[in-house]
Amino acid sequence: MSILNTRRIQLLSPRLSNQIAAGEVVERPASVIKELLENAVDAGATNIEIDIERGGVKLIRVRDNGCGITKDDLALALSRHATSKIVELDDLEAVKTLGFRGEALASISSVARLVLSSNTEEKGQGWQVRAAGRDMEAEVTPTAHLQGTTVEVQDLFFNTPARRKFLRTEKTEFNRIEDVVKRLALTHFDINFTVKHNGRVVHAYRTAATQAEKERRVAQVCGPAFMENALAIEMEASGLRLWGWVALPTFSRSQADLQYFYVNGRAIRDKVVTHAVRQAYADVLYHGRHPAYVLNLELDAATVDVNVHPTKHEVRFRDSRLVHDFLYRSLHRALADVRPGNAAPPTSNASSNESGLASERMLQPSNSGLASTSAAEADTLRNQTALNLSQSPSPTVTQVRENMGVYQALHPSSHSRDEHSVQVASSADNSAFIPPLGYAIAQLKGIYVLAENEQGLVLVDMHAAHERITYERMKQSLAEQGIATQPLLVPQSIAVSQKEADCADEHAETFKQLGFELERAGPESLLVRQIPIMLDRSNVEQLVRDVLADLVEHGTSQRIAEHMNEILGTMACHGSVRANRKLTIPEMNALLRDMEETERSGQCNHGRPTWTALSINELDKLFMRGQ
Repeated sequence: MSILNTRRIQLLSPRLSNQIAAGEVVERPASVIKELLENAVDAGATNIEIDIERGGVKLIRVRDNGCGITKDDLALALSRHATSKIVELDDLEAVKTLGFRGEALASISSVARLVLSSNTEEKGQGWQVRAAGRDMEAEVTPTAHLQGTTVEVQDLFFNTPARRKFLRTEKTEFNRIEDVVKRLALTHFDINFTVKHNGRVVHAYRTAATQAEKERRVAQVCGPAFMENALAIEMEASGLRLWGWVALPTFSRSQADLQYFYVNGRAIRDKVVTHAVRQAYADVLYHGRHPAYVLNLELDAATVDVNVHPTKHEVRFRDSRLVHDFLYRSLHRALADVRPGNAAPPTSNASSNESGLASERMLQPSNSGLASTSAAEADTLRNQTALNLSQSPSPTVTQVRENMGVYQALHPSSHSRDEHSVQVASSADNSAFIPPLGYAIAQLKGIYVLAENEQGLVLVDMHAAHERITYERMKQSLAEQGIATQPLLVPQSIAVSQKEADCADEHAETFKQLGFELERAGPESLLVRQIPIMLDRSNVEQLVRDVLADLVEHGTSQRIAEHMNEILGTMACHGSVRANRKLTIPEMNALLRDMEETERSGQCNHGRPTWTALSINELDKLFMRGQ
């Protein structure tokens, strides 16, 4: 016989109800901290002090200077479903506070010894109420207390030992508490946060009013390397405002451990948000890596439902498509606008503080990029550089275009500006403008372009850089008027499997959009009759095989639309100048100028960096000059 048939239905006691509710609200010490800090923020506090002992199991104390709780409301604050933050349904449909359920204090007091002290006046009598895991009838007593509220939670889970067994080590539990404080510190810059553990100050996040102060706090929480490789963004449209910081694609993570997203000041996890961010980084992030960001989305509280999860970690947007598109466009544009000269040199490992500071120095405008040398040495070096460049061919426009065989033929474009570039580089006029990536000096091992700019040495991976340039031009051409094509005088035959041939038939329209015309010549044979002009020197057979492999893997035409850029990326990779291809000085300078004009040129479409730089100061350190 079922147990449901042997017992009568009865009302639960307040104590048992609160303990059941505590199972949702109070999972561990960090859950207590989250609820108490949210209450302090909602109370308008500008200073919050957090004391922790033994990872929060022995003691959690949160002290704030907010508006406080009146004497008559103290006992009521420990009751379930008691809150000052919502009164009617309209308030629930437009929640503007972090906490609103009215369960936190009641749930905490049911599984711990709780002392709540508060005062609503600067010079007035404070009051205190206690609860220790029993029914919610509590006595209010006077106490000395400044304006604000203090909540002490002692002996967490003292009356539910089974729950205590599920807690981790003291260090692990405190780490979770730190995470909660950090999440709030990254968006509530107008509040001082002080964290003590076992009597020792561990964190002190001071009020941040200016942009520089905010960035210092973000660096405290996320690490200096994050800020050294982050872009500050602020976008507004359609009643939505996005602000915060996103890391450069080259500052990627092996896991999603540096991702903070807030909706109206509330830290949330949302599939719509995650997908929009992932799409924005799709063309620039290395495979298997995760972006890093601290982003705040502000919108009308009535257009987002925060009451969809007991712990308030998830939200539901009224118009999720609008939010998704706004996030994607904003981040996509912010990343696309990063070009040499307005972003730090990308590095494959941005964890070093020193390398980050060096990158920052590279961005600073200076009258002299040779600050560590004497004036005489600087003049000598500049003159020597000008002499070396002047000894290189000083081509006319016609000569430049004749020498662009390898580079320019891959995608026709006007490089008349390169005549001016080379003439300026060949000139001994030190006052001439020097572009961000400088002027080419030499090519190393047929792979890297070496250039000199105002700050020092620039190194460019010519294949990776040209791959990004080709890729962006293909995307732009496809979006504007379709890819320019040319028919082959002699169609090229390719032997494929029947599955690949069937796939080519199925996606013939897709190939047309990509600039290819394929014809079925047999059960296992294809004819290539037309190709994109910009890829006329690439390996057509291998290119078609790679595209077919992508189509077979992605399956349907709907999925192909989503992966169109990946296919273009494959085409761009095959169509880019290869390693061990010798380039002339004009060709290298043309590549540098195109990099400065191309979106996302800091990394190829596989996410690898395309260039890096060493300032004169860094070079001097390598050779111990001046030491």
